[in-house]
Amino acid sequence: MKVEAARQRIMLEVAEVDGDLARVRHQRANLPEDRELAEIAERISAARDDATRADIAAEDLDREAGRLDSEINGMRTREEHDSELLNRSGMAPKALSELQHELAGLQRRRSIAEDEMIDLMEQQEAVAAERDRAQATVTSLEEESQGVRARRDAAAADLDEKTADLQQRRGAIVADAPGELLAVYDRQISHGKPGAGLLRQRRCGACRMELDRGTLSQLATLDEDDVARCEECGALLIRTHESGL
Repeated sequence: MKVEAARQRIMLEVAEVDGDLARVRHQRANLPEDRELAEIAERISAARDDATRADIAAEDLDREAGRLDSEINGMRTREEHDSELLNRSGMAPKALSELQHELAGLQRRRSIAEDEMIDLMEQQEAVAAERDRAQATVTSLEEESQGVRARRDAAAADLDEKTADLQQRRGAIVADAPGELLAVYDRQISHGKPGAGLLRQRRCGACRMELDRGTLSQLATLDEDDVARCEECGALLIRTHESGL
């Protein structure tokens, strides 16, 4: 295949733009802000789990507190009733003794229950503090996430603009590129291989492999308009004054 040397060099411009596009697209797909947002999302999820556990614990404690309060009120009511009976005259000594014993037992059990209620209230305070801390963490992280998202959107917009500019530039270059070389180039790219590279300092600019002396000697015998390919990667091997042939 023969193509004017100057037109062959257009493929280097295409490869350069494609390299820039690949770098920009890689940056766009791997924004550090995206990783930061993912980490924040994990922390928010963990804080929400903490808040949920605190809510469940608070509900359990509230139910237990309700049960204890009901018991304490019930015992207090019975104490008042027994106290009224004690204040009445005419009770038999045995009945009086049993009533006093029951009243002492009620007071003892109520005192124990009230101590349990105090412990329970302390647990409620601790759980409420944990829930408030978790909710405050969620709020703080959500605000931090908003700031990171704004930075991410700005960075993404900038890279999207660069991509659009490079695509426009590529379109203009490709419009002047030789169709037969472009077909070879695109076929290489479709197979995940480099499309074109400059021969310089005995190396293929596409795959960076050093060419042996025999290959270089063969290339030196080619006419300027002969199209050369890298034996290693198959890319179009563009020769210029830098090739040293």
